Amino acid sequence: MLEKYARLEERLAAEQQTFARPLGDLVRRAPVTCTAERPLAEVAALMRREGVGSVVVLDGAGRPIGILTSHDMVRVVAEDRGAAPAAELMSRDPVALEAHAFAYEAALAMAARGIRHVLVTDEGRLAGVVSERDLFALQRLGLGEITMELRLAADVPALAALAAEIRALTARLVAQGVGTEQLTHFVSLLNDRLSRRAIEIVRKRHDLSRLRWCWIAFGSEGRFEQTLATDQDNGLVFAVHEGGEAQAARAPLLAFAREVNEALAACGFPLCKGNVMASNPQLCLSLEEWQRKMAGWIEVSMPKALMDAAIFFDFRALYGDAELVAALRERVLARVRSHPAFLRHMAQAALEARPALGRFGGFATEDAPGAPRSIDLKLGAARVFVDAARVLALARGIAHTSTAERLRAALGEGSPECAAALRAFFLVQTLRLEAQLAASAGAARAANRVAPERLDRVTQAALREALRVAKDLQRRLALDYQL
Repeated sequence: MLEKYARLEERLAAEQQTFARPLGDLVRRAPVTCTAERPLAEVAALMRREGVGSVVVLDGAGRPIGILTSHDMVRVVAEDRGAAPAAELMSRDPVALEAHAFAYEAALAMAARGIRHVLVTDEGRLAGVVSERDLFALQRLGLGEITMELRLAADVPALAALAAEIRALTARLVAQGVGTEQLTHFVSLLNDRLSRRAIEIVRKRHDLSRLRWCWIAFGSEGRFEQTLATDQDNGLVFAVHEGGEAQAARAPLLAFAREVNEALAACGFPLCKGNVMASNPQLCLSLEEWQRKMAGWIEVSMPKALMDAAIFFDFRALYGDAELVAALRERVLARVRSHPAFLRHMAQAALEARPALGRFGGFATEDAPGAPRSIDLKLGAARVFVDAARVLALARGIAHTSTAERLRAALGEGSPECAAALRAFFLVQTLRLEAQLAASAGAARAANRVAPERLDRVTQAALREALRVAKDLQRRLALDYQL
């Protein structure tokens, strides 16, 4: 039944939204190209003559090795570099996707890398170029304008207005039926851009020039799984110069972090009630301090403490010196592999979340304020998949942080078990988004709750099966770790 529901959902989504169109359909003309040796002045003239915003640079064998855009041409004029070869200014190794890739994949690439053009290839051969304008004009959702305005926002009030637009855009995408994995990933990437811009704006008021540091995303943001109802989960890692002291570096970073946290709160990301924020001195740590902190969780692990600390194992770099986060991840994964007892404790903690099913296969509902006879889709469903995927990934040294990628890597992409787990997880996330949209109209306490009796019979059956799949994942953990 869950598989039938998934196919129905996918078919309706493909009919209703243009993100599912193949990139090849968006190519309107052959790409304009040049060689790496061609003078930039000639490339600028070629761009004007052809009326395009980009020129692809090819090597001697006709393979794309770079791209020049109209933005680059501004530098040509400003720096009087018309005689220089194209290779000197081109962006190397441009992002390329096959013609059969979906439009949303290009959108994700643009949002993730901060680029405006994606090459389209057909069996490895250059077929065309899709620009941000092409893609987002097609959507008519204001996405192009939002991403541009995020780059140009000069202050926090401007960012707050854009954050409201992102939430409105998300609501429209949910209504259109855009796939949940793509949607939550995309929303996370837009929120990343907003957060980075907030950091850039605040950074101008703080002298951090002598410090190496990186802003870290934890929890749902670290997993690329942000939904409409999310608070802040972040931290800071920094390097201590030889002979220096961590506290000396921490002081200016804490002042900076407090202002960033306040800016993000003004943009609609509430301050974390558990104080999981970079402005907390316990989460603004040197690389060595973070390594010791996480080593303590791993080496002297207790289930209750691990439940509280679990989101810290979903970390990723958001802004700054990403090498610091890469070094921390390498150390954490190595430490986990050498302490199997830690994984057993993590598995035990993961079994604490109970799928919302009764003894005889019915829904285990409860009466919550504003949501009678409902189940909590976050605690009684999504969390089960998130916790299980985290344990499976850490046990195998998998660096992915998203739940979907962890399941694919741990269970084997394409395997029946993996396919069932992904369908179940995405269904739960879809229902969460729909519940959050309803809650935004006034029922804030029910942001992650759904009353099964209000669902149609097909969705009820699909949700029951999704919860059974969640139980199966827990049984696997229990068997693996003899719990």
